[in-house]
Amino acid sequence: MMKLGFRWFGDKYDTVKLWQLRQIPGTKGVVTSLYGVAPGAIWGRDKIHALKSEVEEAGLEILCIESVNVADAIKAATYDRDRCIENYIKSLENLAEEGIHTVCYNFMPVFDWTRTDLNKMREDGATVLSYDHSVVESVDPQEMFDIVDSDSSGHVLPGWEPERLGKVKELFGLYKGMDEDTLFANLVYFLKAIMPTCDKYDVDMCIHIDDPCWSVFGLPRIVRSKEHLHRIMDAVPNVHNGVTLCTGSLSSDPSNNIPDIIRSLKGRIHFAHIRNTRQSGTYRVFEEAAHISCDGYLDMYEIMKAFYDIGYDGPFRPDHGRNIWGEMAMPGYGLYDRALGSQYLLGLEEAIIKANKK
Repeated sequence: MMKLGFRWFGDKYDTVKLWQLRQIPGTKGVVTSLYGVAPGAIWGRDKIHALKSEVEEAGLEILCIESVNVADAIKAATYDRDRCIENYIKSLENLAEEGIHTVCYNFMPVFDWTRTDLNKMREDGATVLSYDHSVVESVDPQEMFDIVDSDSSGHVLPGWEPERLGKVKELFGLYKGMDEDTLFANLVYFLKAIMPTCDKYDVDMCIHIDDPCWSVFGLPRIVRSKEHLHRIMDAVPNVHNGVTLCTGSLSSDPSNNIPDIIRSLKGRIHFAHIRNTRQSGTYRVFEEAAHISCDGYLDMYEIMKAFYDIGYDGPFRPDHGRNIWGEMAMPGYGLYDRALGSQYLLGLEEAIIKANKK
């Protein structure tokens, strides 16, 4: 069976506590990070050890690191690229020496993920993350940051840290004129540099799908379809060069056949985010949904069946959820709906396993 985990941002940032996660049936551990460590800096082994000890004292384990963020110097191939890669390699070594061998990352320029409303009210009173491309086209990048910051309810959102995105103009300058082929070449350079370390320490790198699966503010996006994923796998044909299969990010583009993509990546998926979305019928407008198939447009049974068919038994998390029952939490990362969704996904998995043993 797959290993159920929940993203946990640490006591300083998260309203959800480890003891609460442990009480969710089937939970094996957490997906976490050293929040507050800047991209390009070395993750000290002492800090990793302290984080691991805190999680283990709660009766859980660290299933995956999400993320060891890739510095813009690496993505944009600035003069500081090789130094940042050396620091990244040292961070991977330190993680492995503490027994942590799965690392999620993304290669999206500037913005880690993009939503235009973090608290869209649904008809039942729940709130969800949503995206409307017409809003993105009507604002500039600084205004986009201001929208997200004002919607964050005081939380520090991963990928939208104020100290980093306070330099939006500077960051956009790094990528001025960059096309997809150049960004792809920079990714391959990075992967080839870290693969010897991944081989030595058995570290699985899991690139996350671009979210959403199209260009935002003219920035290049290179991880958004089956073809893009296989291009990356083929460019660096090492089993440690793998994928974070995020159903929600892929579903932003309805042309992505997610079960087919899962089956095509057998042996290269090392981590999974499993969630549902609603398509509005309007071009590039979507919102997040409860995990159950009928609440969105994805067939969650077929997705879970695809993971079973390729023998995937690695970590997964229910990813984002609705904010329900009056919970005051980080947008998308409340306790209640993610807990509900996890039980639905585990139920599907159990049914699939038992049906295939007959």
